Amino acid sequence: MIGRIREVGLEKYAGRAVGVMFAVALIDAALIGAAAVSLSTAYAIGDVFSASHSLHRKVSDAKGFYAVYACLIAVAAAIVLTPGAPLGLLTVAVQTLAGVLLPSATVFLLLLCNDRAVLGPWINGRWVNALTGAVIAALVALSMILTVSVLFPDWATERTILGILAGMTAAAAVAFTLAVLGPKKAPAEPALSAALDRDTWRMPPLHKLPPARLSVAARIWMGVLRLYLAVAGGLVLVRIVSLAIGAG
Repeated sequence: MIGRIREVGLEKYAGRAVGVMFAVALIDAALIGAAAVSLSTAYAIGDVFSASHSLHRKVSDAKGFYAVYACLIAVAAAIVLTPGAPLGLLTVAVQTLAGVLLPSATVFLLLLCNDRAVLGPWINGRWVNALTGAVIAALVALSMILTVSVLFPDWATERTILGILAGMTAAAAVAFTLAVLGPKKAPAEPALSAALDRDTWRMPPLHKLPPARLSVAARIWMGVLRLYLAVAGGLVLVRIVSLAIGAG
């Protein structure tokens, strides 16, 4: 596939040297991506199951971590080297799922950045939260457009896309206004304020952190987000399977 891109694409219009450099860069990106994605997945699995997971540990100290890492790389290599594998469909499917899941990851990151027990004096300020909320709204809008365009190509018209963008822009404007003009966060207690010094703050160990406390509004939005992820992710998976069966 890489040779075909080089010979038919860039080599035709920009010369052989440019085609060769693009092929080398593409191979390099593929190797880095395979290692990075597999490694991050192995770290995530280790976090979930509270197992030893780190490249700083020896293989004998983190056998499960290295086994998962090696297994993921082997599975990826087997899929790529399988004759007739729908690599184009797999690439589009992975990118679509990533687009659907990205807003949820950003929401969790925003909640983490406002957790005083974790970040202490380094939590987000009001303007940062407002800006982040606008960014999340943009990501949700793009995710919805991506989902609609993949699942229902006939619906992905200019009017539909503009409607989604207009709706999410209005929602972002309302969220921005509420974040800026809403009530300020309650100040920390005097005894706690002395400990919230930016130069000396250290996050407590995980087992000492209290459970996260979510407001009613945050719980509602989290429920809406879960519903969207379940519906959009499920429909995308169904679409991927149907395309794979049709291609086969």
